Amino acid sequence: MVADLSRRDAANGAAAPTQQAEAAAYALAEPGGGSIQDPLAGARRIVIKVGSALLVDPEAGLREAWLDGLAEDAAGLLSEGIELLLVSSGAIALGRRVLRLGPGALSLEAAQAAASVGQIELSRAYAAAFQRRGRATGQVLLTLDDTQDRQRYLNGVATLKTLLSFGATPIVNENDTVATDEIRYGDNDRMAARVASMAGADRLILLSDVDGLYTGDPRRDPSAQRIARVLELTPAIEAMAAGAGSASGTGGMVTKLAAAKVAMRAGCAMAITEGRPAAPRDPNRPIEALRRGAAATWFLASDTPQAARKRWIAGMKPMGRLIIDAGAAEALERGRSLLAAGLRAVDGDFRAGDPVQIETVQGRGLGAALSSYAAAEARRIAGLKTEEIAAALGYPARAALAHRDDMALWEPATPAQGSGAELGASG
Repeated sequence: MVADLSRRDAANGAAAPTQQAEAAAYALAEPGGGSIQDPLAGARRIVIKVGSALLVDPEAGLREAWLDGLAEDAAGLLSEGIELLLVSSGAIALGRRVLRLGPGALSLEAAQAAASVGQIELSRAYAAAFQRRGRATGQVLLTLDDTQDRQRYLNGVATLKTLLSFGATPIVNENDTVATDEIRYGDNDRMAARVASMAGADRLILLSDVDGLYTGDPRRDPSAQRIARVLELTPAIEAMAAGAGSASGTGGMVTKLAAAKVAMRAGCAMAITEGRPAAPRDPNRPIEALRRGAAATWFLASDTPQAARKRWIAGMKPMGRLIIDAGAAEALERGRSLLAAGLRAVDGDFRAGDPVQIETVQGRGLGAALSSYAAAEARRIAGLKTEEIAAALGYPARAALAHRDDMALWEPATPAQGSGAELGASG
């Protein structure tokens, strides 16, 4: 299991003198191949990012055989009880072919039109490949704003988790038909890392046209070596990224390291690995190849996704307070979500998705949370049962005032300081 690899193995004894200060931050790949240990063993939730160059041939269009192999890998993971999300590029590449736009840079309007056409083709292809294996998929389109605005972020989290709870695999892409430069990710590597953070994934796999991070550009430097494991993203490691993308995509190594930084902070281990078969006659099974030791660079997280998320929530400045009764406090300490029935008072003026402090009516700080409701809404539903909320607000609403996944509790003896140093078992 990748998350359990020992840090003592990261030291590279053969490091050059100029690399000695960096030696503890990464380990070079050993000659002769990868690990015999399945890096996905013990994974609970995995995000797989698919690059355009893997999925779409500029001349022939969709690589149906490759997608079918990926779907077979996905079905295998799902049969093991592993939840799966896919972040897929390819809409613009497919759309420009349908519209016969030809090679070269596209204007914003032309790219958005190509995305509109291509997204239909992309969704149809994924749905068909998964349906042949008795699996459902759902389309999710996001922009940068959707993951930065807290209310929309919570909506996105809820949608992803609900799809997973129904056994459907979300197929996520950037909403290129409406996104402008101000609200774009610009590449699906960083979007995949953000989706992994939103979903609480413990593995992120970037399927690419390269098999990992090298100490130099292997196309120009014959002495460049692949790095097997990265435990800390230092400036020297970031300097190794060449930043060159493929012809049909926008994600070079610089964006992949930016994705690794997001993933590692979220407690998610990330891999960069080659998505194409190692040899022409090899099957199109990129995830199976990774599990069997295919070359990759793994970026290891020191935390679990749950602990990292709770630490992030605990460190935010609270915008208000939710004051709850003893029954609700006891439920939280048993790992339950906060329901409106236990709410006695609301202090402050906050929006849905803002961080708030949770206190008992006696003034004891219990923890911090992201509120599912704005302050005015919370006041209107205080003390109500879940089935009474929609009538009080006049529209359908969430059952939890603050979901347990969006909550960090202090240890019983720790006052509510928001430090995140000691977290209770709230999830």
